[in-house]
Amino acid sequence: MRRLINRIFKKSSSQQQLILQLEHLLGFTPKHIEYYNLAFMHRSKPDDATDSNERLEFLGDAILGAIVAEYLFKKYPYQPEGYLTELRSKIVRRETMNNVALRMGLNKLVQYNQNDRGLSRSHIFGNALEALIGAVYLDQGFIKTRKFILNQLIRPYIDLDTMESTDTNYKNQLLSWAQRNNHELTFETLEEKTEGTRRLFTIGIMLNNELVAQGSGYNKKEAGQVAAQKGLEVLKVNV
Repeated sequence: MRRLINRIFKKSSSQQQLILQLEHLLGFTPKHIEYYNLAFMHRSKPDDATDSNERLEFLGDAILGAIVAEYLFKKYPYQPEGYLTELRSKIVRRETMNNVALRMGLNKLVQYNQNDRGLSRSHIFGNALEALIGAVYLDQGFIKTRKFILNQLIRPYIDLDTMESTDTNYKNQLLSWAQRNNHELTFETLEEKTEGTRRLFTIGIMLNNELVAQGSGYNKKEAGQVAAQKGLEVLKVNV
């Protein structure tokens, strides 16, 4: 009986601690804590994958894209569609969201298999941030979710002036450089393997049939960007 009471007390105490952390993070008191527990649960942690945050991530990603699109539409009334699309892409891309999540401290809240060292180097924290947006939407509705995204994410953590002038598509940068200098450049898959519960891809950059750089990621697009960034550094491409 005493053990049962201790477990209940410990669980209640941890939930109260999470509520306090969420109040600081969100700017309001959550109503349904179960949504937030799920938002921070990576699929590597529970025995049943349906208890992970992937469905909330799907929902949050869609809501984030819509709210950022509306924000940019109003902020830049004279910019064309292509400009708005590119800027939105820079804001909602996995790398940006992961950086924001780390600065917010979500890495201290996400539950994942810490024995899988590759996970901490991936974008699981950015994915958890999108899941958190989904949880806020289910818990509080659209208006409060919009306020949370604008006031707690975009304004404190996104520097639009820098983002406007920075090209973060390393693959396009490298391809453009190769084309200007009449080089033959290709991206090739060097390896596919399972790391923990996920597939890990390694992409190599071949310049005139010579391997100059390589990068890894949990999908080919991510691995290609990592490889391209390293390629720019190795080749000393000034962009």
